[in-house]
Amino acid sequence: MKRSLRDNGLSIVFGLLFLATLVGQAFAGRADHNDRQLVDGGRELSVLQYVASSDFAVDVAENWQSEYLQFFLYVFATVWLVQRGSPESKLVENAGPESDERQKVGRYATAESPAWARAGGWRTAVFARSLGLVMGVLFALSWLAQSVAGRSAYNAERLAQLQDPVSWAEYAGSAEFWNRTLQNWQSELLAMGSIVVLSVYLRQRGSPESKPVGDPHDVTQESG
Repeated sequence: MKRSLRDNGLSIVFGLLFLATLVGQAFAGRADHNDRQLVDGGRELSVLQYVASSDFAVDVAENWQSEYLQFFLYVFATVWLVQRGSPESKLVENAGPESDERQKVGRYATAESPAWARAGGWRTAVFARSLGLVMGVLFALSWLAQSVAGRSAYNAERLAQLQDPVSWAEYAGSAEFWNRTLQNWQSELLAMGSIVVLSVYLRQRGSPESKPVGDPHDVTQESG
């Protein structure tokens, strides 16, 4: 049990932190929602009612889609784009999808390689791109969820103001939707760009996101 916790500590801690912040968001969001409802003369919601509401759903999906966009772009961009000296980049000379031998696929796979890495054909082709594909699908699904929940919340506000509701297509093309979306995208892209550049010159001892403290700035360390 202790070894299992140690070997999976990173995923366990971040999973627990995720659940804690999600619960915290539910209570804080409900309090904020009810404060606004009191001002507007609306009815208060219980925590369960708020969690089931479009207001909560759009806020959660909005954050998720920007995170998955960040990793989707990063997974694919780092195949071809490099940053000399950054541990977030592979070696400059290895830009591109790399050889089968280096990637240990097909006849170069070992006995310990995943089955689809050894299979060859379409299975290896799919498995070789599975991380980026799944990130792209998760981004698309969370973006769709944000647009559907956002339309519902937006129309609730419009109806309260005696305005006609809008269709999904109208909402997905609205300034309100893209204002919320682009705010999240720019913050995620700024954060990723910052870690790529700052990790060239700064260090964090013991972290796989950092080069060894004594390495020169222009040395690029591949992590995998």
